[in-house]
Amino acid sequence: MRLTTTLLAAAALLGGVAHAQQSLTVVNFGGANGAAQKKAYFEPFEKAHNVRITAVEYNGEQARIKAMVEAKKVTWDVVEVESPDLNRGCDEGLFERLDWSKIGNKADFQPAAVHDCGVGIFVWSTVLAYNGDRLKTAPTSWADFWNVQKFPGKRGMRKGARYNLEFALMADGVAPADVYKVLATKEGADRAFRKLTELKPHIQWWEAGAQPPQFLVAGDVVMSTAYNGRIDAAQREGRNLKITWTGGIYDLDYWVIPKGSPNKELAHRFIAAASTPEAQAEYAKLISYGPTNNKALARLDAKVLEQLPTSPANSKDALRFDIRFWADQGEALEKRFAAWAAQ
Repeated sequence: MRLTTTLLAAAALLGGVAHAQQSLTVVNFGGANGAAQKKAYFEPFEKAHNVRITAVEYNGEQARIKAMVEAKKVTWDVVEVESPDLNRGCDEGLFERLDWSKIGNKADFQPAAVHDCGVGIFVWSTVLAYNGDRLKTAPTSWADFWNVQKFPGKRGMRKGARYNLEFALMADGVAPADVYKVLATKEGADRAFRKLTELKPHIQWWEAGAQPPQFLVAGDVVMSTAYNGRIDAAQREGRNLKITWTGGIYDLDYWVIPKGSPNKELAHRFIAAASTPEAQAEYAKLISYGPTNNKALARLDAKVLEQLPTSPANSKDALRFDIRFWADQGEALEKRFAAWAAQ
C-alpha cells in the first residue's frame, strides 16, 4: 500500500512539473533580430512564466505554415511575418484571429501595428545609406542618390520593383504623401521606370540584406538602399556607415499565431509580454528597429532614439509601405521590372 502511495505521489509530482514547464515554439528571421528577440523577449518570458521557448529560424516561407494548417499538424505557436504575408495569410485563414483584450490597449500602439490577425513587433525602414569615410558631403535626398555628377560612383539597389519605383518618383520630385497616388496611374509607373532608366548604368543590384553594408565598406558603391537594421549592425561593429532618413520607406513585421496552434492561450501571453513598453524598449536598445507600442519611446534615451525609424526626426519625411497597393499591382510591376532589368 505504501509503495502504491509513493508511486502515486511521484506521478502527481511529475505531472505537476510537466504542467509547470510548458513549451512554446517561436519562429523568426534569425540574425541580429533573432538575437535581440532572444534577449528582450524570450529569456524574460521563460523566467517569468516557467516556459521553455524553442526558437526556429525561417526565411518567411508562408507555404510551410499553410502545409501545417491544412494537415492540422501545427507545430509552430508564434511566427514573425512580414506585412504582405500577414494580410495574405489572414485572408486565407492561416492565422488565428487575435483576442486583443489579452494583448493590450490598441490605443497604445501605432495604428499600423493593430490587425485582426497580427500585432506589430517593430518598425523597420529601407533607407539611403552611405560610407562616411568615403563621402565627405552627405546626400540628403533621393535626388542626390540619382545625381551621379555631384556624387560619382555606383549605387546599390535591391533587385526588384518594390521600393525602387517609390524612390524613383521621389527622386523625380514627387512628395512622399503623393507617391502611391502617382504610381497607381499608368503615367506614374512610366515616369518611375524612366527615372530608373537614367540611373541604370550606375546600379549594382543586391538581393540579400547583408549585401549593402558589404558593398559600402568595400567601396563597390558610394551609396545604397539598405535595411536600417543592417546598417545599425555594421555601425555596432565600428563601421562608419551613415543613414539619410528623408524618403525612407517604413514597414512592420508582425507576430501571428498559426491556425490550430495547440498553445493558443500561451501564445497570446507571449505576444502580450513582448508588446509591453518595457520589453519593446529593451529590444530597441539591442537593434535599431522602432517600437510599435508608443509608450516604449519614453523609456529610450536620445542616442537610441536618433537611430530609430519611429523617432519624430526620422519619420517626418518617411513613406509607409502600401501593402494594399503592392497586393493589387505588385505582380504586374515586378514582371515589368524583370523585363526592364534584363534589357
